[in-house]
Amino acid sequence: MKAKKSVNITLAIFLGLLLGIAFGLLIPGRMEFLLPAIGLVSGLYMNALRMMIYPLVFCSLIAGIHSIGSVSATGRIGAQSVAYFTATTLFASLLGLFLPKALGLGKGVAIEMVESSVEATAFTSLLDTVKNLIPANPVASFANGDMLQVLVFAIIVGITCLALGDAAKPFVELAHAVNSISVKIISVVMYFTPVGVFCSIASVIYANGTDTIIALGAVLAALYLTMFLYSLIVYGGIVKLLGKCNIKDFFVKVLPAALNAFGTCSSSATLPISKRCADSLDVPNEISALTLPLGATINMDAVSIVMSFMIVFFANACGQEISFGMLAVVLLSNTLLSIGTPGVPGGAIASFAALAAIAGLPAGVMGVYISVNTLCDMGATCCNVLGDLACAVAMKETARPKAR
Repeated sequence: MKAKKSVNITLAIFLGLLLGIAFGLLIPGRMEFLLPAIGLVSGLYMNALRMMIYPLVFCSLIAGIHSIGSVSATGRIGAQSVAYFTATTLFASLLGLFLPKALGLGKGVAIEMVESSVEATAFTSLLDTVKNLIPANPVASFANGDMLQVLVFAIIVGITCLALGDAAKPFVELAHAVNSISVKIISVVMYFTPVGVFCSIASVIYANGTDTIIALGAVLAALYLTMFLYSLIVYGGIVKLLGKCNIKDFFVKVLPAALNAFGTCSSSATLPISKRCADSLDVPNEISALTLPLGATINMDAVSIVMSFMIVFFANACGQEISFGMLAVVLLSNTLLSIGTPGVPGGAIASFAALAAIAGLPAGVMGVYISVNTLCDMGATCCNVLGDLACAVAMKETARPKAR
């Protein structure tokens, strides 16, 4: 009965996605008066998801660490997750650079430069990055939506609860209770996901317009094909070889999270739904509670593909040759920048501005990139969420002997 209900919700989300695309194309006719209502519903849906992200992540992580029962096992799961995400992001960036270069995408394409003022993401030193991991004010970290600091704070509290034992039992029970409440609320929100995705995608299609979509259709098609094959081959291989899970079962069960990510362009807002998908794949809470929030923060495989892809495309379109030495610099820079990209809509724009400056591209390409950023972001977010869940499934096997 539970599986049948999950399939029905998935089909409803997919239908909402298709209807949203069709409706977004029809809005420019005589339906602009519906835009405020669509924006209202979309905003309510996103807020309902975001409302429970941080209580769910914080309490689920504490409950997960407590379930592991060992500080060393917690560290092992975290270290494996970071190694997994770093390796896949580096590979994705490499693929995104050399595939469009080999295909010659962008050559002979005339691009009208549009000036746009965007503040590029600045590189920070490793010491500053490490220093900023520890939240000076945990309440501010929750209020500002700094997921990485919330994660670190939750890990510190969770490990401390392990060390205190029975003295911390009341707090751990409270964390379990809040986690259960969060999951229940998300379960209710799930029933409104088809409507939320419909309104979100309709707004995206309307904002970009058919002219922009058609003009850059070739590069977008190549980009989406690359992300599709990457998800199928890389994530499918990881799920099959490391997670010992049937590839078809994996993609069927994670479809609700993938479709929600595609419609909302937010891996962070999709976290609650990803958690439900991980549960349906029998991933233990002590693993999913750590790997999924960590993935939403640092796993930016598809963002890395998008930024590398667009750098080569714009370079070819501008008649600018990128040497293999510059490709190496862009590769490393892209990996670092994509990991630091927030899992929210439009999070990659500032990172791309920094990468374009490193590659020596004209400032005018930013206006063109911004016009298609959301269309790129939709597929990228979907791909990233699949990567988060693939990691969780793999960790179920690789961490299981010592974590349980």
